[in-house]
Amino acid sequence: YSRMIVGWQASRSLRSDLALDALEQAIWARSRNGKRLPELVHHSDRGVQYLSIRYTERLAETGAVNSVGSKGDSYDNALAETMNGLYKAELVRNQGPWRGLDDLEFATLEWVDWFNHRRLFEAHGQIPPAEYEEIHYRQQESSGQQAETQTKQPA
Repeated sequence: YSRMIVGWQASRSLRSDLALDALEQAIWARSRNGKRLPELVHHSDRGVQYLSIRYTERLAETGAVNSVGSKGDSYDNALAETMNGLYKAELVRNQGPWRGLDDLEFATLEWVDWFNHRRLFEAHGQIPPAEYEEIHYRQQESSGQQAETQTKQPA
């Protein structure tokens, strides 16, 4: 809903531990007081690391929904493909070549911070994803407090 990047990793291989590390980041970022995450949608392609037993079991434990596109169709999971395309166009190709994985990881960290805290989205009213989420959660808390106050008032 906010387009915020909540988990990422960089590597030279596609091992499932790498994807699990990024998933754990996302779970930590999205967890609220240890609650399950039934509203979390995990967007990915059909890469073997995202379909591994350990990975899909971990998603199921959290209550998250796995959104995986059909084989060979990038339009099925346009959100994940768009994000990967932006990352590659704006950072990897635009600022490379890279001296090594450490340089790419550091640049990715900076890009994710910029994307989440400074990149403006028209659909959000020209505010970045982090600010959009702050407003969303503030409104949720406010409406929850209002509902609580209304139920406590005598009839």
